[in-house]
Amino acid sequence: MDFLLEPNIAYLILLGGILLGLMAIIAPGTGLFEVGALFCLALAGYAIYNLSFNGWAIILLVLSIVPFIYSIQKPKREPYLGLSILLLVAGSVFLFAVDGWKPAVNPIVALVASGLMTAFLWIAVRKTVQAAGVPPTHDLGALVGLVGEARSKVHEEGSVYVAGEIWSAKSDKLITAGSSVRVVRREGFVLVVEKEQ
Repeated sequence: MDFLLEPNIAYLILLGGILLGLMAIIAPGTGLFEVGALFCLALAGYAIYNLSFNGWAIILLVLSIVPFIYSIQKPKREPYLGLSILLLVAGSVFLFAVDGWKPAVNPIVALVASGLMTAFLWIAVRKTVQAAGVPPTHDLGALVGLVGEARSKVHEEGSVYVAGEIWSAKSDKLITAGSSVRVVRREGFVLVVEKEQ
């Protein structure tokens, strides 16, 4: 674990943890980002505990979360994303200290790693926010009125083939498998059908 006490390595692990944590905020789901962030931040915490550090740099790192969250809530808030990235870079570069205020991290390592992280975050966050604002391409309301085929017996439950897909379905009257059906309405992802005459 002594290699973690090298400020450059600790810095890179810290940046990785912050990056994974921010990705977990903008793209939650699998838990991989969350677990990776927790692991990296635990390793970075070990290094911070054993190395001398600047308390004000930790405050900058924590403050970088506020404009980041504000920037991802609505589009067209790039200045807040830029502020978040600036606080993140400044806080992480000056986190490990030599003689009280000088950064212990190699300036070239800091510049390259921070630059790559900034570019990645700028692109990834903007694209993720744009993708979240795009309306779905599959219009479920367009299924109403379409004709399909009952793939199983349909009454309280069943399945039908409509618009090139198998759907869960139900009907007020018993419909035998293989019959033509028309979609009357939908209830969530369940299609309510009737036998097509």
